[in-house]
Amino acid sequence: MSDDARWTTDGAVHWLHRATADDDKYSRGVLGVATGSERYPGAAVLGVEAAVRAGAGMVRYVGPDAVASLVLQRRPEVVCGVGRVQAWLIGSGIDAQEPGEGRVSDFRHALDDGVPVVVDAGALGVAADGLEGLAVLTPHAGELQRLLESVGEDVGREEIASDRERWARRAAEAAGAVVLLKGSRTIVAAPDGSLIRLPEATPWLSTAGTGDVLAGVLGSLVAAAAPRIDSHDALARVAATASLVHALAAERASGGGPIAALDVAEAVPRVMADLLG
Repeated sequence: MSDDARWTTDGAVHWLHRATADDDKYSRGVLGVATGSERYPGAAVLGVEAAVRAGAGMVRYVGPDAVASLVLQRRPEVVCGVGRVQAWLIGSGIDAQEPGEGRVSDFRHALDDGVPVVVDAGALGVAADGLEGLAVLTPHAGELQRLLESVGEDVGREEIASDRERWARRAAEAAGAVVLLKGSRTIVAAPDGSLIRLPEATPWLSTAGTGDVLAGVLGSLVAAAAPRIDSHDALARVAATASLVHALAAERASGGGPIAALDVAEAVPRVMADLLG
């Protein structure tokens, strides 16, 4: 990957799974999800919904019983409990300052499972301890600031905003992981300093819960592409693809007007059909 790549639909299609008659739920990708909390249960519901809509063959949910109940009400096909997966999504809807021992244990299990991991929100703190294997971090600017501070960078929000590419690259290098820095213009940085720029998304996407939807789409695409993800470079391309699908779904759902996070998730299948078609 060049260090100045702009992601387009042509690049994205290569990383989408096209279902065939030979597929089963395992070949389409099984995603493990450790997200949501009693305080923020909606993050789990939205992320799981998005993962299913983005084509996951199966989702395994790990979390509090009260949250699992809500997830199952929305998506009764979800399987609760730990099992074999091709990728993990962890951290959405969990307090980074007080994740709780149980959730930290879930994070550690996911990180030690030997599969690619999407690290969001409340799990981003684990990146400060260093990551082994393939992982993609999905911070917004405030979370990126805290991540950088944890590795010794004294940097403010305004400084990050003035040079987002520099600081995304620095975080990726420090964490040894891909960094997807969310914003109106999302950028994806790999540990080797290479960068992918995404087109500007609709401003209507800046509403509660859409980050949880992005995490679910990304987790699903990573699980489906896992057999081909053999490097941070490949993982960065899948991350860019998920961001593009997310932005196109928001544009389709919006039609120029306000949207809610669930609207974006529900538009994902039509966007993927267009891309694959």
